[in-house]
Amino acid sequence: MTQSHYSHLRDRWRARHQDIQRKLWSKHGESLGWLSNNYKQLVSGSLGGLMLLTGQVSSPFPSLSITRAQAPLVQKVDKKVFLISDLAKVLPENVRSLDVVEERKISDILSKAYGIKVVPELEGKRLNRSYGFIGAEQHLARYPGDTLSTHFDSQEDRKSYWQSGMAQGLGAWGYFASNSSLTWLDKDREKYYIAVQTFLSKDFNSRFAEYRDFYKYRKMLVVNPNNGRAVVADIADAGPGESTGKHLGGSPEIMHYLERVDGFLKGPVLYFFIYDPDDKIKLGPIEIK
Repeated sequence: MTQSHYSHLRDRWRARHQDIQRKLWSKHGESLGWLSNNYKQLVSGSLGGLMLLTGQVSSPFPSLSITRAQAPLVQKVDKKVFLISDLAKVLPENVRSLDVVEERKISDILSKAYGIKVVPELEGKRLNRSYGFIGAEQHLARYPGDTLSTHFDSQEDRKSYWQSGMAQGLGAWGYFASNSSLTWLDKDREKYYIAVQTFLSKDFNSRFAEYRDFYKYRKMLVVNPNNGRAVVADIADAGPGESTGKHLGGSPEIMHYLERVDGFLKGPVLYFFIYDPDDKIKLGPIEIK
């Protein structure tokens, strides 16, 4: 190979590399900047590693390839990372009530990400807020006589969630079933329940019966904006009290999945109503589409 031919190939390679960089950062600059600062353990620190995570362009480095077994993991991380970045652009630095514009933007982001319609207001009703601190709740008795000894379907669940204990009182709507013949829906309603401050809703006291029926087992999407994990939950209790400094409570299973910790390490979550008139959306963890 002559020197002139080598120089020609080098110049073409350099131009191609610069063009790839320009296109990549033009399209994903903000997100990739956030990713490099917060998820360095997931990438090699090189532009090639970032390209692999975005999945938008082919890597110019032949040695930087991923196996078929690794590909799903990269795609999963990619989706969560971009959701986290999109939410971070809208959410305020401090945890506070969102304004109308912020709620609309976040509704759009979450609806698109999870493939379901979520809204801060449904049928003319809304909670006092849609962004707040979540605290841990205990298990609820599902039927008369239900105890920790009868509560779990597997030894794994027993080992993971026994320590959360059983609440002394019932949920806001009493037992989930009249006896131990539970349906899967009964089990899931308790397993993935949240307690929200229904009593702080506008006109709640003057329209108590209407609001009581509306909130009963109403589905909500609860999202940890720091890791992109989300759960389809149902409202099964009221609380916590305003003096606690928390704005909603989650079942032991929800807190575990969202990776949220109660107490001094409490963390914020987003919680929006799910529009599901045909009752087709299942309770439990939901993945980004």
